Amino acid sequence: MDDIRPPIPVKPSRFIDQVRRTMRERQLAYTTEKTYIRWIRGFIRFHGYRRPEEMGAAEVDTYLSWLAAERHFSPATQAIVLNALVYLYKQHLGRELGQLTYQRARPKRRIPQVLTHDEALALIAEIHEPVRLAFELLYGAGLRQAECLNLRIKDIDFGMHEIIVRHGKGGKDRRTLLPSSLVERLQIQIEKVTHLHGVDLAHGYGEVYLPPALARKFPSANKQTAWQFLFPSRNIATDPATGVLRRHHLHASVFRKAIKKALKTTRLPKYVTSHTFRHSFATRLLERGYDLRTIQELLGHTDIKTTEIYTHVLNKGSRGVAGPLG
Repeated sequence: MDDIRPPIPVKPSRFIDQVRRTMRERQLAYTTEKTYIRWIRGFIRFHGYRRPEEMGAAEVDTYLSWLAAERHFSPATQAIVLNALVYLYKQHLGRELGQLTYQRARPKRRIPQVLTHDEALALIAEIHEPVRLAFELLYGAGLRQAECLNLRIKDIDFGMHEIIVRHGKGGKDRRTLLPSSLVERLQIQIEKVTHLHGVDLAHGYGEVYLPPALARKFPSANKQTAWQFLFPSRNIATDPATGVLRRHHLHASVFRKAIKKALKTTRLPKYVTSHTFRHSFATRLLERGYDLRTIQELLGHTDIKTTEIYTHVLNKGSRGVAGPLG
């Protein structure tokens, strides 16, 4: 359950816990909290564990420049580190860093790795159920791995043929398509989860994790079938925040192991992650002539420029040019 916030003291004495408390009071997403904490720790460690209160813009400049010059970080990663440190000083310490003069990381234009339709199907065919169904949703609906893992039964809208993504990247909700070819198997998966939930309830378990705000608003929802995860874990475990024994969703490592095994079996010479199936989803839609705005909405991209990168992975390139050999 490493996507559940661990408890911290009401009045923490450790600096990092104090920063966490500030983040939680300001309701930062837990993924953002973990990322920011990681880079704040790195900043402190880089400067010999000096107290952040004793440092400022000069030390931030030095750290960011080192990441660009010595670690060769991308502009995107350098920007994340900058955001973490600005948050530390502005929101937690109440100080403005002022003008920064750090060395900017060099832009690196990377075209996303995508799979052909046959390659995607070949990999998926080597994955066992129910993880296979999860990968078909990554590819067929353009879901991120975390979005797929966090799907609940109630998020599958068979009537509208849609999947509702709750609290996706940036904390935003969106709707994406529900592949008609998966409807029957999704219904079977829901029946299995419903049965498993009944067994858990009979044994004195059956509670599912809900974000604190939802748990307060709907105190009995955690035992309702509709709120159960679509892809539950095999085992019941202890919630790190409350100590309650409950069944969470599958762990992300299950996805990584499934891909590794499928790549070994198929001998596909490509670097593939769960996100590759999302890239491939977007590319298929472009190949079929769907406009970028529609794809942007289905993927949940804030900026259309993020979606435009998929125009560079089509067979004919972004300008529709074919080479002399076709």
